[in-house]
Amino acid sequence: MRNKLVVTYEGDHVRVISDGVKDHYSQERLWDEVAAVCERHQCYRVLGIAHTTVPPEVIDAYDTARMMRERNIDSRYRIAWVEHSQDALDVIEFAETVLINRGLPGRLFPDEGKARVWLFEDLNES
Repeated sequence: MRNKLVVTYEGDHVRVISDGVKDHYSQERLWDEVAAVCERHQCYRVLGIAHTTVPPEVIDAYDTARMMRERNIDSRYRIAWVEHSQDALDVIEFAETVLINRGLPGRLFPDEGKARVWLFEDLNES
């Protein structure tokens, strides 16, 4: 499997399944689809579940911030990401650091349960 990407609206969030090889083109496609589905449904909570077989190059991880900004992925969004591949964690953690340093909304979590808690925590505080 080269790359699998499924982006669906789940009523209260957008779910992303992203498996396989990650490269510049797959990342561009991912953020294109996420932005399109979020805008279509006016829903900016994103839960990403990934199992990366070949992680992106560090430069592509660094470029994630640019890709997101070009698609107007901004402070309206709340993106919780789970990466199941231990081999990809270093690069994905680097991407998370870049996003945080640029004030963008992506956070990495060890499992879906913790990701969901963070994704919806501001709703639970009301």
